[in-house]
Amino acid sequence: MSPFATLLLRDIKLAARSGGGAALALSFFALVATLVPLGVGPDLRLLARMAGGILWVAAVLAALLSLDRLFQGDFEDGSLDMIALSPLPLELTALAKIAAHWLSTGLPLTLLSPLLALLFNLAPPATLILFVSLLIGTPAVSAVGAIGASLTLSLKRGGLLLPLIILPLLSPVVIFGAGAVALSLDGLASVNALGLLAAFSFAALLLSPFAAAASVRLNLGS
Repeated sequence: MSPFATLLLRDIKLAARSGGGAALALSFFALVATLVPLGVGPDLRLLARMAGGILWVAAVLAALLSLDRLFQGDFEDGSLDMIALSPLPLELTALAKIAAHWLSTGLPLTLLSPLLALLFNLAPPATLILFVSLLIGTPAVSAVGAIGASLTLSLKRGGLLLPLIILPLLSPVVIFGAGAVALSLDGLASVNALGLLAAFSFAALLLSPFAAAASVRLNLGS
């Protein structure tokens, strides 16, 4: 097995075992989606109109719950130093950690979204657009989050600063994702919004491993 695949599988196993990060994210996502309709009331049209924005914001916040541990655990136990000395470039190490975070958190959130959309009385076509937008956009959340996690790596309260760093950077993801759902509700084509979301996600996946690797090197002093 290649070093990249080994690291990817290792991080997925750690995400499943260490503190239930993925389960915590899913629980948070489900709780927000359940509480908002209770607070808004029984206006089904209003709930459907709000669904895209609420579920997208909830998904981003849920993904944040496990982002601070992306590099922190390996940094604290010294594993990150060993990984940095391995033949695997730090850029590929960062990419493996991004992929592991998305597979353990972003993908389950995406798969859960159609079920939660029922609570908002979201029409099937709009539910499909919501699912597709999350499938396209959540990798960007993991990618941008990796940059924030690497920047706060050596800080004792880095988890508190992480949302302040990456949430402004993720605003285009929320705008395009929620906008695609809103366009679908209005009977308009969502292709342009999904295209912009895909472009942002692709750019984030392309650039973030290099930025995260540079930040990790700085924190390791190498």
